[in-house]
Amino acid sequence: MQQIAEWLEKLGLGQYALRFAENGIDLGVLPELTDEDFDRLGVLLGHRRKMLRAIADLNQAELIAAPVSPHDAERRHLTVMFCDLVGSTALSARLDPEDMWEVIRAYRAACAQVITTYDGAVARFIGDGILAYFGYPRAHEDDAERAVRAGLDVIAAIGKLETRAKEGVAVRIAIASGLVVVGDLVSGGASEEQALVGDAPNIAARLQSLAEPGVVVVAASTRRLLGNLFTLRSLGRREVKGISEPIAVWAVEGEPASESRFEAVRTARSIGFVGRKAEIEFALSRQQLAWQGQGQAVLISGEAGIGKSRIVAMLSDSLAPGTHRRVRYQCSPYHTNSALHPFVAQLERAAGIRSEDAPEQKLDKLEAMLALGTQHVIARRSGSEERGDQDGESVSRRDDDRRDDCRAQEFCLL
Repeated sequence: MQQIAEWLEKLGLGQYALRFAENGIDLGVLPELTDEDFDRLGVLLGHRRKMLRAIADLNQAELIAAPVSPHDAERRHLTVMFCDLVGSTALSARLDPEDMWEVIRAYRAACAQVITTYDGAVARFIGDGILAYFGYPRAHEDDAERAVRAGLDVIAAIGKLETRAKEGVAVRIAIASGLVVVGDLVSGGASEEQALVGDAPNIAARLQSLAEPGVVVVAASTRRLLGNLFTLRSLGRREVKGISEPIAVWAVEGEPASESRFEAVRTARSIGFVGRKAEIEFALSRQQLAWQGQGQAVLISGEAGIGKSRIVAMLSDSLAPGTHRRVRYQCSPYHTNSALHPFVAQLERAAGIRSEDAPEQKLDKLEAMLALGTQHVIARRSGSEERGDQDGESVSRRDDDRRDDCRAQEFCLL
């Protein structure tokens, strides 16, 4: 609004600057003001005529080219994701236009739903491409992680879509991070909401062509933010059109069984622990009481980034190896609708279950883990296999029914 204030000052009418600002009036809408608008603004008749004459003398080209106020755009660090539908041109040649329209609609809806779940924002649909922001308008400390998780979920969701021609569809996804300027770009009658200027969107758009169908690739700028949260495979340094230096690229292969997101992200770049002496001494005193048989519970709460996870990590490291067993349950902002997620995740880690395992593999690993603490699972399975009598057959059938139920839910507790 600085421009409108300067314009009013030149006319000697600076007293109206605040009213214009409060009503969102800038140089772009100034030529469209009517007498009724001036009445609402409380502009005196003589001042109104003076403004109208000045408006008539304004050069429309100068208004269009007028620089945007810095307050209309923001400098932000964003993670940008670009999704591209694989083989859409060939698919459109084989499908009826209405069927292809339905494919695009379902593809966009599935992507938008996943991106929104991770608090990202769909910035633009570009034909069969989708540009999404993580970190704007709302920023998180883990926007890079959110983008990768969203990418993996998008691939899984799109893999379930089918066309009317009974053909499967797939996507390529590329992710890059960096400093950008984001805001609305207005040029005369044309405008673009949440326009992005910077290297990150260009790199993401270029890198998606390097990804195989059904694969998420990340640029070095995003790789640095991910730590050990994901299993990544280096694709080497690649030449990218419009970028002077080759860019290091990684393909995301999955999520490792990490007990702590804090350790996965910060292990490689953590510095020595400093301060929090009183808090640590208090926690250690509670620990000693627990060793003496007095059950204790300690809650560490506070604003993000003040060192809560560092304190927990330090206390865990203070335990002598082999003397105690630590069980860690960690909540996740990505599973707010699953109350038992921390327990499911801990069981998966304990059993060595991986996301790519088939349902039967997951069940076998879970049974193997439970067998370490009880003979019940082994006895039921081996008993039904060794006995050929009617009772053994009924046990076998019950086992089969139990297995079917477990597979339907991926795995279950026994």
